Amino acid sequence: MNASRLSLSFPLALLSVGALLPSAAHAHRTWLLPSATVVSGKEPQVSVDAAVSEDLFEYDTNSLALDGLSIVAPDGSKLNAENLGTTRRRSSFDVKLTQPGTYRIVNFTETAMASYKVGGETKRWRGNLDALAKDVPANAEELQVTRMQNRVETYVTNDNKSDNKADNKTDPKTSKAFAPQGSGLELIPLTTPTDLSAGDSSSFRLLLDGKPAADLDVTILRGGNRYRYKMGEIALKTDAQGQFSVKWPEAGRYWIGASAGGRGPGGTAAQPARRASLSATVEVLPQ
Repeated sequence: MNASRLSLSFPLALLSVGALLPSAAHAHRTWLLPSATVVSGKEPQVSVDAAVSEDLFEYDTNSLALDGLSIVAPDGSKLNAENLGTTRRRSSFDVKLTQPGTYRIVNFTETAMASYKVGGETKRWRGNLDALAKDVPANAEELQVTRMQNRVETYVTNDNKSDNKADNKTDPKTSKAFAPQGSGLELIPLTTPTDLSAGDSSSFRLLLDGKPAADLDVTILRGGNRYRYKMGEIALKTDAQGQFSVKWPEAGRYWIGASAGGRGPGGTAAQPARRASLSATVEVLPQ
C-alpha cells in the first residue's frame, strides 16, 4: 500500500475517533439495534441493524462494518448471522434464537492509526497493527501510533418457557453469554439487560482488559434526538469497582457509551497509545 493510498483512509480514522467521544456535540456514534429485545414463539428470531450516525438510530451517515461480529448464545456457544447485507447507510442481519435465555450480540474491532513524516510531508495510515512495519517506510520520522479498540453490542432474549425454568431471562451474573473476554472495554450487566422498565434502576460494570474500569465517564442517551432540541444526556461515572447504576426516566431505546484513552498524541510502534470505546443499545419499556 503506497503513502497516497494510506492518506486517503485518514478521514475514516477521524470518524472512528469521533465515535470514541460519546459526550461530544454532534458526535458520530456506532450502534447495533435489534428489531425487538424480547421475543417468543415457535421460531423466535430478530433482525439487527448496524450503523454509524449523528442522530441516534437514524441512517444518516454510514453503515457499520461487521468484521468482528460475534453472537453469543446463553450457553456461551457462538451462532452465525443469517442474511447479512450492507448498503450505503446501514448493515443488517438476522439471528435465530435457538435457546431460551439472553443472547449477547457484539461487534469488536481492533485497528491502528499512525501519522509520520517522509521528506517533510505528513502522512497518515490506518490498518492492522501487525502490518505497520510493512506499510510505513523505514525512514519515517516523528512516527506516532495509536491502537484503537471498539466494541458495539446489544442484547436479546428468547422468552420461551422451558420444562425446568419458569423465567428464561438470563441472570447475567451466571450466564456464559456475559463472560468477560479480557480485552478492551466491556460492559457487564449486573441486572437483566432485556427486562427494563421506565422508573426502574439497572446496574452495570465496566471492565478494561478484564479489570474494573474505575472513575470512567459514562454517557446515556435516549434515541429520537433528531426530533428534540435537548439531548437529555445522562452523565454518570463508575465507582472503584467499575460499577454504575441508572434509573430509566422514560420508555425508549437507549445508547450507553464510554471510552478510555483520551485524545492525546500517539505512542511508538513498540508501545502505541491505546484508545478503547464501547457502546451498547438497550430497550426500556413502559411500566
